[in-house]
Amino acid sequence: MSKHAALSPSRAKDFKQCPLLFRFRVIDRLAEPPSPEALRGTLVHAVLERLFDVPALERTEATAQALLDPLWQERLAASPADRSVVGGGERAAEWLDSARVLIGNYFRMENPSFLEPAARESFVNARLPSGLAIRGIIDRVDRAPDGALRIVDYKTGKSPNPRFQEEALFQMRFYAAAVRLSRGVLPRRTQLIYLKDGRTLTYDPVPGDVAAIASELDSTWSAIEERLDSRRFEPRPSKLCDWCRFKELCPEFGGVAPDMDASGARALRTAKEPAGPS
Repeated sequence: MSKHAALSPSRAKDFKQCPLLFRFRVIDRLAEPPSPEALRGTLVHAVLERLFDVPALERTEATAQALLDPLWQERLAASPADRSVVGGGERAAEWLDSARVLIGNYFRMENPSFLEPAARESFVNARLPSGLAIRGIIDRVDRAPDGALRIVDYKTGKSPNPRFQEEALFQMRFYAAAVRLSRGVLPRRTQLIYLKDGRTLTYDPVPGDVAAIASELDSTWSAIEERLDSRRFEPRPSKLCDWCRFKELCPEFGGVAPDMDASGARALRTAKEPAGPS
């Protein structure tokens, strides 16, 4: 089977935020060292995934906390450069302590002893009716005795202001549609678990949502194709620019963007199957 590109919820979100950011990440594939926050999120996700490897009655907070240091050492063995992201000494200790707080918060929200996930870190791949490939990684899939599915995603940041909840739920709408299109089952419930402030954002999909998200993603892809054709992915300044790892390359801030990578552009176009004969 030949490999092809696909649109993920995070990359679709990147494009909506800033087309140039999308280009740097997806087409040019510029190096982007992780931030301490992103690295902490990866580590906490690893702890919560590994927690379900132990017997149900042993899934205690103490067990989860005991996983943290070994998993961090595993990460450093695989990627030694990550040590410089968090620093050493007191800085590293404070960073690990902040991860411990998030793990502790998880146990105020769920009791993992009562859960037996059907899947963890589950890849989902699908094609929209238009032929556009979409994919993502679901943190946890729970299956009820009657077969109903619940999709769960852990977030290590704080929950969004009510004004931005729909934007936050885009990822779960995406996953629900991808599961329906690839597995023929519409999840009954999706949950975003925000570990920083202990809130859960819930969304229950309905059949009409699948067509709606497919239409939204097709529109996003059409906008991407227009920019592939013109070779111009414009910057879109916002308050998020202060956290952008590519700010020094952005024309909005006096930078000079490199030429768009032609091979990356060709690879991205493989996300959409060519239309067959009419």
